[in-house]
Amino acid sequence: MKITWTDTEEIALQLLEKYPDVDPLSVRFTDLFKWVTELEDFEGEKTGSKEKILEAIQMMWLEEKEDQD
Repeated sequence: MKITWTDTEEIALQLLEKYPDVDPLSVRFTDLFKWVTELEDFEGEKTGSKEKILEAIQMMWLEEKEDQD
């Protein structure tokens, strides 16, 4: 399944799977951008990311991590 910037929940789940021990709030947006664009299923435009989208991904990742714990 291909994902883009608007697939925040799927991105968050994949980040949680790939980086299970990382606190999402400790990740800088520059690193988050890199990690998202490196996800195997990601095919969004690199110019499609804005701070607001990265923040939404980070918050969804945090929520998913809290639900898992």
